[in-house]
Amino acid sequence: MKRTIKNGGFTLVEILVVVVILAVLMSVAVPLLSDAVKSMRLTSAVNHVFSSLILTRSEAIKRTSRAAMCKSDTGSSCATAGGWEQGWIVFHDANGNGLLDAEESIIHRQSPLGGNLKISGNSPVANYVSFTPMGTSRYTYGAFQAGTITVCNVSGAKAEARQLVLHSSGRPRIAKVTLDSC
Repeated sequence: MKRTIKNGGFTLVEILVVVVILAVLMSVAVPLLSDAVKSMRLTSAVNHVFSSLILTRSEAIKRTSRAAMCKSDTGSSCATAGGWEQGWIVFHDANGNGLLDAEESIIHRQSPLGGNLKISGNSPVANYVSFTPMGTSRYTYGAFQAGTITVCNVSGAKAEARQLVLHSSGRPRIAKVTLDSC
């Protein structure tokens, strides 16, 4: 009597079919994963800017004195060049000039967010945002300050972005937009 021995392994053809199927699945999954990571970075950046605006406004109300948020590349002084992606500071602006002076205290420092992000404000909010003790946003010379800060992933193509729209009442809101390029 002869015994037949069965091998429990896989053939080369079966292994190649599995490898091809995995390669096709990975070619679909990797770009989707990359898009998800970009979207999460964008959302995180918007939330950082939004929460800093809310903090600045609430500090102005709490201290019954002006508070401001300005872009800062050093974390210890306001910058007039570059975008908000370099970081920013929130401070008690006792003299109401929109700049951090030696006697004024820093409430919050935000370091650069990293990634491939661009955060830019239109001209009313290009360098700083200032809130009065009533919670309204005002320029240092007293006029209403309303503007838009746009957060996007740097790209030459059409892309999803977020805009923080600052109303003269001082309340920011987030809007989802699509930009032709960032």
